Amino acid sequence: MAQSVAPADAAIPAITPLSLKAIAPWAVFIGFLALVLLYFVGAEQGATALVSGEGIHEWVHDGRHLLGFPCH
Repeated sequence: MAQSVAPADAAIPAITPLSLKAIAPWAVFIGFLALVLLYFVGAEQGATALVSGEGIHEWVHDGRHLLGFPCH
């Protein structure tokens, strides 16, 4: 049986590591979005509501119970 072998002169692409400066803005942005989502799912009701009415509460109601936040 013949085995295929890559030629010795074939260039193997190097994996360049990402720097912290490249990752930091994305990490801050994703962290901010996670906190906003956590607020709307966990605390957007009652006295702490930023949006009047029950619209936000009804949209995230099932997710709130799934994540263990009480709302009744």
